[in-house]
Amino acid sequence: MYELLLKYINEHATKPLTDNEVELVKSALLPKKLRKKQYLLQEGDVCKYFAFIVKGAMRQYSVDDKGIDHIVYLSIENWWVGDRESFVMLTPSVYNIDAWEDSELLLITRADLLNLLSQVPAIAEMARLMDERNFIAMQRRLNASISFSAEKRYGDFANSYPDFMQRFPQHIIASYLGITKETLSRVRKQISK
Repeated sequence: MYELLLKYINEHATKPLTDNEVELVKSALLPKKLRKKQYLLQEGDVCKYFAFIVKGAMRQYSVDDKGIDHIVYLSIENWWVGDRESFVMLTPSVYNIDAWEDSELLLITRADLLNLLSQVPAIAEMARLMDERNFIAMQRRLNASISFSAEKRYGDFANSYPDFMQRFPQHIIASYLGITKETLSRVRKQISK
């Protein structure tokens, strides 16, 4: 179960993990299986774990006063999932994170992550790269949501995340894009013409 994570770390570091570092990583992460629709985190709880997805698909979302889901993140294999604000600040989360498919995860606590960051240079390098990429992706998504048409948002999403198109249904993708499923249906019909 750890092989995918170890490969991921080594791909994001200039120096591969040593045997001792591999053991430190393995001892810090707890395997967890979730069935489809089972929660990793529920609104109001503190995010005690960040999770690396070994297998499956997850969604992170909030629910408004009308009971409508608003998707913030979609994640599949080789992605990390968790509520960073709640994880760092130890505050109750405003998000739900659940498995969209049966999923296998590797969980890490904040204390164990901080320990690994100080002891394993490859982890620190991976975390820095992840933070940079996450910031860039969030900046692009914010710009798209305030500047782009629904057609352009959908096109960019389809080009950037083709795997997501196969793994998540249209109503989930519409929520992620901030449009209605009817608008997404119209956009898809226009694109197919």
